[in-house]
Amino acid sequence: MTENVWTRWPSREALLPESVSRPRRLMSWAVRLTVFGMLLWGAFTSSRLHGWGSVAAAVGLVVAVCVAWGFFRTTLAHRVWPSLALVAVLLAIAVAARSVGFEGPALVIWCGCAVVALERLPLASALPVTSVALVSYAVVSDDAWLTTVATAGGLALAGYVLRLDAEARGSAQRLLAQERAALAAEAESAALTERARIAREIHDVLAHSLSAQMVHLEAARLLIERDADRQQILDRVVAARGMARDGLAETRQALSALRGDLTPLEDFLAQLVETAESGAEVTITGERRTLPAEASQAVRRVAQEALTNARRHAPGAGVRVRLDYGAHEVTLDVRDSGGPPGEVTGSGGGYGLLGMRERAELLGGSLRAGPGEEGFVVTLKVPV
Repeated sequence: MTENVWTRWPSREALLPESVSRPRRLMSWAVRLTVFGMLLWGAFTSSRLHGWGSVAAAVGLVVAVCVAWGFFRTTLAHRVWPSLALVAVLLAIAVAARSVGFEGPALVIWCGCAVVALERLPLASALPVTSVALVSYAVVSDDAWLTTVATAGGLALAGYVLRLDAEARGSAQRLLAQERAALAAEAESAALTERARIAREIHDVLAHSLSAQMVHLEAARLLIERDADRQQILDRVVAARGMARDGLAETRQALSALRGDLTPLEDFLAQLVETAESGAEVTITGERRTLPAEASQAVRRVAQEALTNARRHAPGAGVRVRLDYGAHEVTLDVRDSGGPPGEVTGSGGGYGLLGMRERAELLGGSLRAGPGEEGFVVTLKVPV
């Protein structure tokens, strides 16, 4: 049968006690223990039963409590036939209690079955159980018929309201679980993103720097084996030492970036052009603002690589650095005025424009590098 409103069970979240607040659970248990204590006291103090009869009544009451507990467990497991069997046992216990003169406990069991059936069973099963329980209550009730009808209607309404309340709590529990899962997934994604960023930083700083040092040191070793000129060997060693120094400085800068201790981008560019061997100038246009860490780091790396390349390949050429803050992107333009080609003794150092192009593409931007009207032009665009 297709599940619909008549055959659908209340959700497990609705039936679980965890969905109920602690004060409400304590109040519920207090009411249950009070009712059980009163019924148990009535069984021992009844004038109709003495001795073993009172003991038998108390045992029957305990059995009813155990059956009710089993009913709660089977409904939690959504097992309809065992649940109906257990509620039938409860109704039979109520009939037996009524037959020996225990009208109070019988009424309590019938009313309780009517309420919990509507609260915990599918409506197609709950309505017959509730009808039987309320009819049994009405038959033995000594109240006026109007009072009996009103009480029966109130019990049915209370059971359905409890069902709606449980469903609302169950829906809240499911939404809370989904929210927690979404937050956990978001935290995991953020952690993976941060790990990827750290991995890129380590690769950019160490891999290229160390590989370049290895090239120069290997060249120095070969020159030594060939008994080459001392100055040639010294040049290679000095180049390797310079790259090690630059790599250490870049490692410190990368660690500062990971800690969020970066200097303002404008100050970094100003310091960068001040340390350049050739004449360089920097221009900032647009509304200045703080950039995301990845975008800021990409601009810094590209500016550094472009100035390094200009110093190595076109020594003495003038370099113009322009940083433009656009509405949706930031643009870095580094161009030199051209000049005599320099000795590429540092070839392979730095991070390489290829790595910078990959970094820009990961951020959704672009990097173009090539000859311009006078010299070489590097243009980076990063969306922000």
